Amino acid sequence: MAQTFDSDVLVIGSGAAGLRLALELADHCRVAVLAKGPITEGSSLYAQGGVSAVLDPEDSIESHVADTLDAGAGLCHEDAVRFTVERGPDAVRWLIDHGVPFTREHAGDSRGEGDHFHLTREGGHSHRRVIHAADATGAAIETSLVACARAHPNIALYERHIAVDLITSAKLGLSGANRCIGAYVLDRGHGGVDLFRARFVVLATGGASKVYLYTSNPDTASGDGIAMAWRAGCRIANMEFNQFHPTCLYHPHAKSFLITEAVRGEGGLLKLPNGERFMHKFDARAELAPRDIVARAIDHEMKRLGAECVYLDISHKPAEFIQEHFPTVYARCLEFGYDMTQQPIPVVPAAHYTCGGV
Repeated sequence: MAQTFDSDVLVIGSGAAGLRLALELADHCRVAVLAKGPITEGSSLYAQGGVSAVLDPEDSIESHVADTLDAGAGLCHEDAVRFTVERGPDAVRWLIDHGVPFTREHAGDSRGEGDHFHLTREGGHSHRRVIHAADATGAAIETSLVACARAHPNIALYERHIAVDLITSAKLGLSGANRCIGAYVLDRGHGGVDLFRARFVVLATGGASKVYLYTSNPDTASGDGIAMAWRAGCRIANMEFNQFHPTCLYHPHAKSFLITEAVRGEGGLLKLPNGERFMHKFDARAELAPRDIVARAIDHEMKRLGAECVYLDISHKPAEFIQEHFPTVYARCLEFGYDMTQQPIPVVPAAHYTCGGV
């Protein structure tokens, strides 16, 4: 039987963005958060490498802004880049305050200053500025935020609830300015469509990378929120911009498994099937060029050779180093018969991030 639920704010999406907003608002109002499946699903959980922020005294906001504008090929809005970069350190501290166990430089160091956390480097960055929780940063962030949300009396989490469409005053034939007043939501438990009413509705539904054959995203990344917003009358822009991560594990049964960019940041080399390196032919930064350059280079070489994949090799590093820094990737690769301490990993570019949207 259909039910009606009322809240002050309805957040559609239970990833890091949706939960962060819910936790910010919950001290002042009642918040309902919808999760398509179990709250343990979603793209946030799949993120590995870390979060970029200026946390090292030798780094600077200006350097981070410049790196971002360069990686964006001049298409970024500098005001938006600067807004994000300037607020990055405080956002990381907020995560630390909410229990995210970022990897520290020295075991047992209980101090919370940024320079006591281990920082790695990824493509396009001129400094080490990626703070991480081993190689499962997304899972660490999501787990901590879910725990905080479950403990908050003003946050109601609805798992296995899929938003079907937004409810607007125009769709109901009401006079006045068109505004969103809720959503129709499929409850996968009883199979009926419920009514969720709210003063404010927030879309935190992620992207649409699951439309591609190779993707780092889970099945839930199907663009529902973008489509609902468009049907409600919102403007959609820049949907042609999709970021492709250069290195997803290439194996018929390795569904959506990303090989973190930090592997290249710590010395991993991209090689052709014959063992030859190739990135230096495309960019002076080689393996640490921005993702779009690396992904295009891999795609070019695969098409040129008719190869199914290329290889990511970090086996020249000590086995202990690899196992300590990349425990998740190491264990997952072993499941598919690849020991990254002894051999290269087969990789292909995969759809990773929907840059456009509402």
